[in-house]
Amino acid sequence: MTTGIKIEPLEPSDPGEVQVKRALLSVSDKTGIVEFAKGLSELGIELISTGGTAATLTEAGLPVRSISDLTGFPEIMDGRVKTLHPKLYAGLLAVRSDPSHVSAATEHDVEPVDLVCVNLYPFEQTVATRGVSDEEAIENIDIGGPTMIRAAAKNAAFSAPVTAVASYDAVLHELQKSERRLSLTTRRNLAAEAFAYTARYDAAITRWFQEQDDATFPALMVRGYEKTLELPYGENPHQRAAYYTRVGTGSSLLSNVAQLGGKQLSYNNLLDLDAARALLDEFQVPACVIVKHNIPCGVAIGATPQEAYKKAFDCDPVSAFGGVIVFNRRVDAELAQALLGQFVEVLFAPGYEPDALAALSSKPNLRILEDQERGRERNLEVATRQVHGGLLVQDRDAELEDSASMEVVSARHPTEAEWSAMTFAWKVCKHVRSNAIVLASEGATVGVGAGQTSRVDSVRLAIEKAQTPVAGSALASDAYFPFADGPQAAIDAGITAIIQPGGSMRDNLTVEAVDKAGVAMVFTGRRHFRH
Repeated sequence: MTTGIKIEPLEPSDPGEVQVKRALLSVSDKTGIVEFAKGLSELGIELISTGGTAATLTEAGLPVRSISDLTGFPEIMDGRVKTLHPKLYAGLLAVRSDPSHVSAATEHDVEPVDLVCVNLYPFEQTVATRGVSDEEAIENIDIGGPTMIRAAAKNAAFSAPVTAVASYDAVLHELQKSERRLSLTTRRNLAAEAFAYTARYDAAITRWFQEQDDATFPALMVRGYEKTLELPYGENPHQRAAYYTRVGTGSSLLSNVAQLGGKQLSYNNLLDLDAARALLDEFQVPACVIVKHNIPCGVAIGATPQEAYKKAFDCDPVSAFGGVIVFNRRVDAELAQALLGQFVEVLFAPGYEPDALAALSSKPNLRILEDQERGRERNLEVATRQVHGGLLVQDRDAELEDSASMEVVSARHPTEAEWSAMTFAWKVCKHVRSNAIVLASEGATVGVGAGQTSRVDSVRLAIEKAQTPVAGSALASDAYFPFADGPQAAIDAGITAIIQPGGSMRDNLTVEAVDKAGVAMVFTGRRHFRH
């Protein structure tokens, strides 16, 4: 409907001095739009709208002028074409301090649009729906909306874009206090918000199309990330930090995770939690993982979470101090009391018995996290690492070899107990910083050597850190031994079984060493570096 408000031509104006007299509202998410539009109308601002938004505002009793009345062209093709018209974009893009732009607008009967309030078709929500068709996904790709937003954002000095529901109140308040004007600072902030919004939208669409063919890495990698958590500081107190989640992801580190107590999570907490959860996913039976400085320092499985925790803690009690501890079973009162006996930074589990939670809450700084996700799928998105000026991208190292594909290369075959210890150590080893050496026995780590520049030094470190005798344990190495000195050091300490990828030019020397000692050795055929 036409409002009856006198249509005024574009008037010259300096940047930031435009008085908002006409606003275009076209939103998919109609949260708060009636209240925002009512506030604009009460200020004497003419409302222009499209389709469903116009119907919503009209039903609320607000005077609304249709976009077709502004452009002189009807909405066609089931609404695919309704705002893509030069009269609208001239009204949005005119530089009002430029006399030639003002003259052209007058000559072509262009009506200025001083503010656009737009949010877009729900593409992300649509493609996240199970079983959605390609046709439905494509129909939820907005064209006119992003174009309006970008035009207003480009020309924000004269035509302000509003894209976030959270901004409605602040924008309205400023218009009320400043005689329908918005400051240049506000306009720049709105423009930044608008371009980030359309960039996120385009990133989600790009990713959807690229995922239709994942045979190769895309020529242009586009990802959008949304800030979900402010962090108190980064790796060090003088560094700012925040946590962002990738737009469109089905799950993330903190999705469906509730914090039940303790201080705010830190940057280092999240790094360690990510490493711990990735390792925990390797186990279906009750398991406990303790991580410190992004390295597992105790991992174990057991008949109960309590047993798993005790075995994991016993591996390296010193390093476990101030660590992140994760479980894949609920925490009961008995386990809670055991945990209270040590300093824990973060505790993560799929649930807590009421009395256990009450006991743990007695430590006000203990960050207690509850995993509320059920049936979480492992995230197999490509792995990225930021380097100066760019990204390194690779497939995520998600697969793990099973014993049937491994080759026994020693004269003596492993016993059943040795096979069990080796495969357990191999699971853990994949998650330890290279050069990685893991000693294990009876479903628990005995010693962990990580981050050394020499593999033989990692062997020695794992042996030195062991709190119990390593004799009879199995050893896992994330890559081959370039020399026989590493296996020999393990043999001298009493290791009876070794699992490693193999592939060294000197493998024959390593095999000779283990055969001489009667030690069993298995080649997996695949390494698992974690730099």
